[in-house]
Amino acid sequence: MSQPVPLKAIHHVEFLVGNAKQAAYFYRKAFGFSQIAYRGPETGYRDHASYALQQGSVRFVLTTPLSPDHPDSEWLKQHGDGVRDIAFHVDDADSVFETVTARGAASVIAPKTFEDRGGATRQAAIQTYGDTIHSFISTNDYDGPFLPGFDPVDGDEPDVDIKCIDHIVGNVEDHKMDTWAAWYVEKLGWHQFVSFDDKDISTEYTALRSKVMASETRHIKFPINEPADGLKKSQIQEYIEFNRGAGVQHVALHTPDILRTVSVLRERGVEFLRIPDEYYDTLWDRVGDVDEDRDEIKRLNILVDRDDTGYLLQIFTQPVEDRPTLFFEIIQRHGAQSFGKGNFKALFESIELAQEKRGNL
Repeated sequence: MSQPVPLKAIHHVEFLVGNAKQAAYFYRKAFGFSQIAYRGPETGYRDHASYALQQGSVRFVLTTPLSPDHPDSEWLKQHGDGVRDIAFHVDDADSVFETVTARGAASVIAPKTFEDRGGATRQAAIQTYGDTIHSFISTNDYDGPFLPGFDPVDGDEPDVDIKCIDHIVGNVEDHKMDTWAAWYVEKLGWHQFVSFDDKDISTEYTALRSKVMASETRHIKFPINEPADGLKKSQIQEYIEFNRGAGVQHVALHTPDILRTVSVLRERGVEFLRIPDEYYDTLWDRVGDVDEDRDEIKRLNILVDRDDTGYLLQIFTQPVEDRPTLFFEIIQRHGAQSFGKGNFKALFESIELAQEKRGNL
């Protein structure tokens, strides 16, 4: 196994979107993010507009290319709004880039200096699954609002209580999960945290397989899903077809108070998957006592699961654009390190109902 490369944290997640100004408004008003910075024609960048948003340690960048000739325009044409870049904060972007490319990772951007009045950063990027990239960003000599070229913005105070990214899930083509799991082991020095086969994640009609890859410290976790054979089309295959290949399926956001957070998100118009009432008939026999109010958990359609280290509560949004691709998870952990294995059947039956309405099951 390769030695782990020194990744400090997820620096930001960049979304390519058709209209970044409107998307920024959506994430501010629906998910409670605050805009912290802006980069675009007004700051000297003529070919794109980017809005940097933050809540807790979560930073999203929403970017729109301003010309049909920009390479990101082709990305949008193929995939629609979605995650282009999962960027890592590192101490030495050059060293990390040299290490991973020597191990065979494909270069997207060679190490480069970006500067403004706030100082300088070094940035580089490599290709991962589909058209997704990983950037490496070192900010040791930078004291600006976000990254060079961004001007600060006085945004609203975040009020949904999202604290950090819990994990980010990628969907890949059939029989490609092992390939990409091995990629994270070989290129980044990660390890397999847990895996699920089609017996773990299946319903009467569909199934999938998943491996959870984790950084050395386990602070960064990336589950990787692939479709498995079933009587009907799996949600992963639906994603692959609409996304035109592999990509980021969802971003899981951690909150310390899921009852309050989901209540606020619902009031703001965020749409969640509907869980059948029958799920709650046997829930408490399966998971035992929890600190949260049971009636509120059921009213808000929150899922609960327990492992040998504690329990977790989770809920999943509907896709946040017209293509049935990207969505979000809200999760609260009480010691549990797992990913809700006990909820898989109820969750995927709920997803299948939405697939059926779209005519894609």
